Amino acid sequence: MVPDTELCVRAVASRDARFDGQFFTAVRTTRIYCRPSCPAPTPQARNMTFYPTAAAAQRAGYRACKRCRPDTTPGSPEWDVRADVVGRAMRLIGDGVVDREGVPGLAHRLGYSPRQVQRHLAAELGAGPLQLARAQRAQTARLLAEGTDLPLADVAFAAGFGSLRTFNETVQEVYALTPGDLRRRAKDGIRRGRAVVPDDVPRPGRPARPGAGEPGEPVVGAAGGDAVWTTITVRLPYRRPLTPDNLFGHLVATAVPGVEEWRDGAYRSTVALPHGPAIVALAPHDGHVEARLHLADLRDLAAAIGRCRRALDLDADPEAVDTALAADTVLAPLVAAAPGRRVPRTLDPDAFALRAVLGQQVSTAAARTHAARLVRALGDGLVDPEGGLTHVFPAADRLVRAADDPSEATSLALGAALAMPASRRETLLSVARLLASGELDLGAGADWERARARLGEVRGIGPWTVEIVAMRALGDPDAFVPGDLGVRGAAGGLGLPTSPAALTARAETWRPWRAYAVQHLWATGDHAVNRMPTDHHASIQEGDAA
Repeated sequence: MVPDTELCVRAVASRDARFDGQFFTAVRTTRIYCRPSCPAPTPQARNMTFYPTAAAAQRAGYRACKRCRPDTTPGSPEWDVRADVVGRAMRLIGDGVVDREGVPGLAHRLGYSPRQVQRHLAAELGAGPLQLARAQRAQTARLLAEGTDLPLADVAFAAGFGSLRTFNETVQEVYALTPGDLRRRAKDGIRRGRAVVPDDVPRPGRPARPGAGEPGEPVVGAAGGDAVWTTITVRLPYRRPLTPDNLFGHLVATAVPGVEEWRDGAYRSTVALPHGPAIVALAPHDGHVEARLHLADLRDLAAAIGRCRRALDLDADPEAVDTALAADTVLAPLVAAAPGRRVPRTLDPDAFALRAVLGQQVSTAAARTHAARLVRALGDGLVDPEGGLTHVFPAADRLVRAADDPSEATSLALGAALAMPASRRETLLSVARLLASGELDLGAGADWERARARLGEVRGIGPWTVEIVAMRALGDPDAFVPGDLGVRGAAGGLGLPTSPAALTARAETWRPWRAYAVQHLWATGDHAVNRMPTDHHASIQEGDAA
């Protein structure tokens, strides 16, 4: 929801970037909408109208400001942490569900009728699912038009438009520029050595190699067999402050060999997207994370950006989190020392759940070794044009098919990959079957409590696994692991209770940000997950994890 009018006016008057993405300012006299921090002269309060989304402003007939680029703000933190139908719907739209499955598909995933979804979104956001998806398509089109040399017809297709006419009309309506004008402005800015927009406004980077956006290196194991990578580099803005050490440290310290690595200052990972595999490289910078994306299918661009933002928790509101946690006298020094800690999440929620089971009751190194064996046995191979990645983590249905395959060769391969106690193996396969059948949904629009309950019913799954999956796969900001050894050790060192029940009671004041409190507690220990990786991590082999 939009903050009250008086607060919005003050935020615009002070150009407060903390509110970027939380609401949009539409100016009735110019018919333009801006981010709160727009550097243009502040309009008179009587001429301002405030909207919760860019789509709502566009629906009301306003076009995007060419100076502050309101479509490039961080996402609203409200939709990132809300577990209700509107929050779930916004995450699904961001993941491209409406483009792939339409409004009926979105409604089916939410368990509502299309009319109910339309009513909920219109009431809270001032726009329905089609308008919200249209705004996202326009933003994706702008990224591609300005940041690649793709033919504009291919840009339209990749952004999710059904026709060139709709593509041209939408871009003209949203930006008051044609797609060709967007591209010429971007190129003109580069030739003149100046930015098209102010330096503090994140914008897509130019491709890092000539020909990016054109056919490149082959993708082995991709659907069709003859697919090639298309490489695009974009900037992912976030709200300051951000402490990246535990964020990237955790991802790299738990990396699966062949699937993830740290190379040249970036966390790199393969990921399965709706239309094919991809490789993402994420490098932290001041005010943004650079994302270099190798896509087998350009239609996955919006989904890839959404996955990257969620994996790094870039839509979090650090001011709100830090203010709440710093009210506790024990946590206050930790928050002051490392403001803006994020929760390391995941690019692939289903794969993370399987990895969480593999990591039960074993060390981090042993968990990585088990995961690497599973990847080599069942994961699809690919060619990494810029690093040492070799496989995509196997999908749950692939694991189920292998487990149900009676052939001796498959049984031997799976047996070698799952060299673990029989009980844990059965737990892993049970979770895989639930994921493959859809009974367990961990995706962007999942019902968090339903997923918790379904996962907790699996024999061999305890509270720690349920909450770790809730924290890192589902993205619940209030997930809490009081029985975790690292959390209990940190609690004891800080004079907090160490028994799970007592610590849970003590942590009531940390709600709804207990997942962030866990990050601060973990960070008190001397472990690789708490440190920014260095270049000696560049090549992660199974031997390193053994």
